[in-house]
Amino acid sequence: MVDIKFKSISLPKLNNLTPTIESTALKLMEEAGELAQAIGKLRGLNGETINMEEEKIIEKISRELLDVAQVAVSMMFVLEEKYGINIEKKVNDHINKLKLKGYIKE
Repeated sequence: MVDIKFKSISLPKLNNLTPTIESTALKLMEEAGELAQAIGKLRGLNGETINMEEEKIIEKISRELLDVAQVAVSMMFVLEEKYGINIEKKVNDHINKLKLKGYIKE
């Protein structure tokens, strides 16, 4: 049997906001754009000369990635609390889908 690795993170519910699906989706796109910019621009993919050290670039990418993850988690809270979605079940369904598609081998 193949060992399936998981990366688990716990991110908080942002309790000073009242997000909706729409506002969260827009924020998710904004944060994904910032991640893409960090990867593209800071890695020199747009042709500009890069004056940043690799370590600082990777640090910026990791911060932007966590911003994306936070917004995704915020949307999960919205789905659970406003629409009664069982996120744990959805995660299990998602993992099964990945296995069926061959992205995870057992």
